[in-house]
Amino acid sequence: MPKSKRDKKISLTQTRKKGLELKQKLIEEIRSCAEKYARIFTFSVHNMRNVQLKEVRNDWQSSRFFFGKNKVMSLALGRTPEDECKDNLHKLSSQLHGQTGLLFTNKPKDEVLDYFDNYRQADYARSGNVATQTVFLEQGPMPEFSHSMEPQLRQLGLPTSLQRGTVTLLREHKVCDKDDVLTPEQARILKLFGHMMAEFHITLEGMWEKDKWKVLADRPVPVIPPKVTVRPKKKTDDEDDEAEMEALVGDDLIDSDDEET
Repeated sequence: MPKSKRDKKISLTQTRKKGLELKQKLIEEIRSCAEKYARIFTFSVHNMRNVQLKEVRNDWQSSRFFFGKNKVMSLALGRTPEDECKDNLHKLSSQLHGQTGLLFTNKPKDEVLDYFDNYRQADYARSGNVATQTVFLEQGPMPEFSHSMEPQLRQLGLPTSLQRGTVTLLREHKVCDKDDVLTPEQARILKLFGHMMAEFHITLEGMWEKDKWKVLADRPVPVIPPKVTVRPKKKTDDEDDEAEMEALVGDDLIDSDDEET
């Protein structure tokens, strides 16, 4: 049956799309900062966490961070020598790919490198992250868990039982191998045992200064033991309640704090 020409959707909302307007505003702000600040750093974010990113922004209130679409940022700086707003910024634009951001600052290079090389915040790994260690659980009683948690632990694949009212791991259990992609169950086990495998940090990759673009050398990387055996951490009453809720609800609670990013 042919579609009626009168069958038209009429929007009752008064709002307008702001896509083009926001992009133009971003381009203007980036070009303004290129004139105002002495240095531009490109950076990449690892294990994105909104809380830590806000903390970094607060520490660098005198500077400007841009973390938008790479095509828009490269358009603002200039993709070729003919349309770049400063000399050699087209070389910086060619490096914008993946989760890359811009830092505009007047602070000295050494101060910037020292801060970001040393700023690392441990956090719990999520499902889909790559394991950085092989993790084992130690055999034996686990009084840190209440008896009501035992069925949930078994559902996660742990060989547990109640012995005289105490949750007990019947044998040593391997949670994951190094370089494994973590499943939701593995991520929940690591959090229940208090093992933080992920790490939020920012890597500086290049710097533009005095009309010159320079790729920064490989930044220092902390040494991580390839294998570790963990025990449940001691929890307060509030943390016990939270752990029980996580086991019941699943991975949604783990990711809930970071949806803003």
